[in-house]
Amino acid sequence: MLLSRLTVAFDRILGRRSYRIHRFLYRLTRGIIGHRTPLGPMLLLTTTGRRTGEARTSPLLYMPDGGDVLVVGSNGGRDRPPAWVLNLTATPAVSVQVGRDRFSALAIVLGDAEKAAMWPRLAHHYKGWSYYQTITQRELAVVLLARVHENALAGNVLVAHGR
Repeated sequence: MLLSRLTVAFDRILGRRSYRIHRFLYRLTRGIIGHRTPLGPMLLLTTTGRRTGEARTSPLLYMPDGGDVLVVGSNGGRDRPPAWVLNLTATPAVSVQVGRDRFSALAIVLGDAEKAAMWPRLAHHYKGWSYYQTITQRELAVVLLARVHENALAGNVLVAHGR
């Protein structure tokens, strides 16, 4: 609980500045710096801005789920959802970088039943997500980033996940 409170304090005081540096180092080193952190593994999620149409990249904690990954729209427990959740709701096609691995994905916001089934694993993976849920009135979004594979012959997009 103390670590979660310290994380919230850090986020409120230095968050935006540190995220910019984190994003820069992650890209520069192709994930060698920034992928592994004391809180857990981090990825870079690039969404399309819902108003600007510009690429927006956010460093996020994630939990692996087979070949896909899950992220939580906690926004550090703030009462408003993070911009990246609003962006991917408008345009679910996203880009993801996990360490050196870069891939296209389809962002799927889990429904209530899927979220409830997944929440114990998420809470075990990073206890801060449970803490964030206690300090906000909104429900935290849980998002599956499902890898997308281009079928070069047919020109179809295939989503490779078991849901």
